[in-house]
Amino acid sequence: MTGKLPFEALSVETLATRLGANEALCARIGKGPWKVREVGDGNLNLVFIVEGASGAAVVKQALPYVRLVGDSWPLPLKRSFFEYHALIRQEARAPGSVPAIYHFDEAQALIIMEYLAPPHIILRRALIDGRHLPNIARDIGLFMARTLFRGSDLSMPTKDRKADLALFADNVELCGITEDLVFSDPYFDAKLNRHTSPQLDGLVAELRADRDLKVEAQRLKHIFAANAETLLHGDLHSGSIMVTDTETRMIDPEFAFYGPMAFDVGMLLANFWMSYFSQRGHEQNGKRDAMRAYLLGVTAETWAVFRAEFSVLWRTERTGMLYQKSLFEDQGDILASEQALDHVLHQIWTDLLGFAGIEVHRRILGLAHNADFETIADEDLRASCEAKALKFGRHIAVNRRQILGMDEVNTLATLIERERRI
Repeated sequence: MTGKLPFEALSVETLATRLGANEALCARIGKGPWKVREVGDGNLNLVFIVEGASGAAVVKQALPYVRLVGDSWPLPLKRSFFEYHALIRQEARAPGSVPAIYHFDEAQALIIMEYLAPPHIILRRALIDGRHLPNIARDIGLFMARTLFRGSDLSMPTKDRKADLALFADNVELCGITEDLVFSDPYFDAKLNRHTSPQLDGLVAELRADRDLKVEAQRLKHIFAANAETLLHGDLHSGSIMVTDTETRMIDPEFAFYGPMAFDVGMLLANFWMSYFSQRGHEQNGKRDAMRAYLLGVTAETWAVFRAEFSVLWRTERTGMLYQKSLFEDQGDILASEQALDHVLHQIWTDLLGFAGIEVHRRILGLAHNADFETIADEDLRASCEAKALKFGRHIAVNRRQILGMDEVNTLATLIERERRI
């Protein structure tokens, strides 16, 4: 495949013929015959596993529309370009945290990458199954701290960061999806919204009439759109992470763009809190008290690891134009540098709570829902779990400036979860 042909979507039947001469793929898995199977169950793309005599690889191809909706919602193929560029930057900034890239074809909007073979599993699925994974908090906390710090003006040369900002600024359409589906659509009767009905109808009406909540959602949307701090993953949730008991890899950064550091952190932690509230719906084989305690521990450890690693990077790799050492350490004023660090981390903390609360709402009231809740067959039970999550999300979003630490957030989650069905 030369990349000079007009775009054509791959299929199980055509992939081997069209990619049979691809040097990178052949070098990785051997020449045909190949076994090809489609595994993509996401909202946007085609994903194939290709197996040959000497190995396997993943072929991911963008489609010119939103797969979840169909060709009535067109979407540009260039999102694969942004995913490729995000992956190579993430690998450079947090080595070993993403799949290896073997080949990128911009014209055909496809990436050939490392196959994360079993026992790798999507993190969301593992949490639904009740698995306790020992390393995810550490691995994800380090990934976020390293990619967010090293992609910012705290670390990068100004010229390089501005060039990257210009490059990723063209990811307009996927940013638009986030701006609408996350921050606006859940709070009015948008066409693509759905929720567990009629059980949640009253609560949905209450949230859509909640002035404080709607104003806060739009303030967060303003931060998201205007604060180009660092290169974000842009869609960092438990469905974008593959895990084993010993390894954690981030995937699918096609929503990558320059935005606020707190966004990735808030989106990720929101998924742990949603998993927490969903656990009562997965107790067919026994109580999940230990799983709930584990999930709250994961949120606390993830944030603690992020803070610790971000602080190390602040003290050792702060070579960008922000908070220059010439103003602080070079003058012997380490205390001022630490004060500035505390200010930055506090702002991330405050904003991540807002982003997390809004993410909880959009995953229950908007277009793209979480399997955490969706796989609960009993609709009354599902609605009870979702209602508690919605209440939690509203509180942390609206009251984010008054919440001082993770213990307070997790205590709130515990109290809400223990309430009778709401």
